[in-house]
Amino acid sequence: MTVPHPVAWFRSRPLRSRLALLTALAVAVAVAAVSLACWFVTRAQLESELDSSLRGSKVDNTYLNLVLGGCRTDTRVPPLPPYTVQIVLADGTVCTSGKAPIPAQDVDVAVAQGLLTDTLHTTKDDDGREMRVYTYDQPGRIGMAVSLARPLSEVDNSMNTLAWVLLVVSGIGVVGAGAAGLWVARTGLAPVDRLTGAVEHVAATEDLTVRIPVEGEDEIARLSRSFNAMTAALATSRDRQARLIADAGHELRTPLTSLRTNIELLARSEQTGRALPPDDRRALMASVKAQMTELASLIGDLQELARPEAAAPGPLEVVALHTILRSALDRARLRGPELTFETDLAPWYVRAEPAALERALVNVLDNAVKFSPERGTVEVRLMRGELTVRDHGPGIAADELPHVFDRFWRSPSARSLPGSGLGLSIVARTVGQAGGTVALTPAEGGGTVATVTLPGAPTPPPEAAA
Repeated sequence: MTVPHPVAWFRSRPLRSRLALLTALAVAVAVAAVSLACWFVTRAQLESELDSSLRGSKVDNTYLNLVLGGCRTDTRVPPLPPYTVQIVLADGTVCTSGKAPIPAQDVDVAVAQGLLTDTLHTTKDDDGREMRVYTYDQPGRIGMAVSLARPLSEVDNSMNTLAWVLLVVSGIGVVGAGAAGLWVARTGLAPVDRLTGAVEHVAATEDLTVRIPVEGEDEIARLSRSFNAMTAALATSRDRQARLIADAGHELRTPLTSLRTNIELLARSEQTGRALPPDDRRALMASVKAQMTELASLIGDLQELARPEAAAPGPLEVVALHTILRSALDRARLRGPELTFETDLAPWYVRAEPAALERALVNVLDNAVKFSPERGTVEVRLMRGELTVRDHGPGIAADELPHVFDRFWRSPSARSLPGSGLGLSIVARTVGQAGGTVALTPAEGGGTVATVTLPGAPTPPPEAAA
């Protein structure tokens, strides 16, 4: 059986489990550090007290004489609790009172020989017990030292008891921390669970009307607000897409139906062998050509609007607005040869995508051409970034002005004229991407004024402008 790698196993756990494990691990590390520090400090304190007890104890000469006499007669002398008393002679011989002898160390012999006044060390007695030994010289007794010893088991037993207490308390603390971490994780992640459920519901049902209640101002609340904003934007985008498809289908139906009718007439003429009168045939072909032109224009407008709103149509660059406007005017004159264009164009540079900007300007001028009376005048002015295009047509009703930039919207009076109702929508979008504004207002004396305002850009060098 393959054992999973610990990191891979940890990453495969649910988020609340990982939070609980991390909490328990952090508490375990902290408790372990505190417990070890407590254990070592306590042990050092107990050993220090044991050493102080040994240093502060002295054995009187009467008891020492008993110990020496016991060694000579091989008689066991009663011990002096809790100490083991031992006499160390200069030759390393020891006399012990009542307990297992402790082998004399070199430092003990050095004290007996008068080389040291006292010494403190740890060694083992003949029974294998660790002993803490304090050896000092006895005044008036040359060639002899006295050793007082206490077993380190006194400290070890206390430390073992402390170790078990710390282990049990630490275990309870770690388990409690894990349980608390799991509870905190479940409580804290409850909004995330709601968000997850909402996302899964949207993914399964595509229901973009789902909203998550927002509580507080923390990160979860920000995430909930972002999710609500995202679903609202997606719902709006889907609705606009559905409207675009429906409107596009409706607008495409008219030229396609007309094309189909005209082509069927031509095909029937060919099949029956009855030629159409020349004038009728020319009118039919002109109608087919006009419908094809309208269909191509509509498809181009749809392609333009199909691009994302936030995406620029192309790389922005500094361009001469007056130069692009002159090019757009040339195209507009071809579409309205009987019209008079009065122009007053002052130089102005903007940052925009040239092709998209020219298309937008052509749409503004086409709108003026379309609604101008026969042999009318279109006034075009460009001054300090403000472009005004005024026609002398019937104008736009006040209740229709809020809708002029909507996709596929056309006023009742314009439904009989060529066009898809997308031109001004493209204008608004292109001008907005260039950082400008566009508006249509009634003109004094009749007609409509289209006002396009674009922010200026640094004038390019002469060679770039050329």
